[in-house]
Parts: sequence; C-alpha cells; structure tokens
Amino acid sequence: MHLIQRKLADRSDLPTERQITLAAERRLFLKRRWRGNAEDGTEFGFDLEARLTDGCVIFHENGNDYIVRQLEEPVYEIPFTSSDHAALVAWKTGNLHLPAQILPHAIRVLHDEAMAQLLERENWEFSEPVVLFTPMKAMTHAP
Repeated sequence: MHLIQRKLADRSDLPTERQITLAAERRLFLKRRWRGNAEDGTEFGFDLEARLTDGCVIFHENGNDYIVRQLEEPVYEIPFTSSDHAALVAWKTGNLHLPAQILPHAIRVLHDEAMAQLLERENWEFSEPVVLFTPMKAMTHAP
C-alpha cells in the first residue's frame, strides 16, 4: 500500500493510456484519512494535508500517473424560470441545509428525501441527472 499525504499535480500531462484511475465518491474528497484501490488494484492509504481535487495526480510509478476521479452521482436539478423563481428556489432549498451547486440556469441539490418532499410540495419542474456534483463550500457566518 502507498501512503499519500498530498497531490503531486493538479492534472496529468501524460496521455490517457498512461493514467490509472482511482475512482472515489464525492464524500471521500472531504475526508483527510481514507483508503482506496486504483483500477489496476494498487492500494492507497490517504493521510492528507489538504483536500484532493478531481483529476489530480497522487502517485507516479513506471511511467504512469495515478489520478483520483470523482464519481458521478444523482442530483435534483431545478431549472430557473425567472429571477424571482431562482430566489424562491434558492431560499427554500437553502433552508434544508443540503449541499447545492448553483448554475446560471438551475440549481443542483443533493439527492435526499427532504428535497424530494420539497419538490413534491412546491410542484417545481425538475430532473434527476447523474453528474459530477460540485456543491458550494460551506461558509460560516461573519463575526
């Protein structure tokens, strides 16, 4: 097992055939300590100084880069029909304190039972795509 403490690079410059992927759920990118196996079976342990990012290089061996890829996941995507609608959707969704990703035309929210209930209650148009979900980072209140 290889112990990883930091990424080597943000992206690999090698051709894709020289890149070996370790697929990870989004939640693992939030952790400091975890374990995973690359697609070739190589085992990695992580004791990280800082969070990893999708596509970063974590290890180089025998002319290959080992990269971490975030897995896609199902989300709720609610398209905005107007600026007033966007504000209402964002406000009500924010009250659920669920991870959310703001797009120019829509909001993506974690696939969760509370969100499903809100969508049903409000009768908002939505879809359930499987995407690379990159929610906003949590922010604390200012002093």
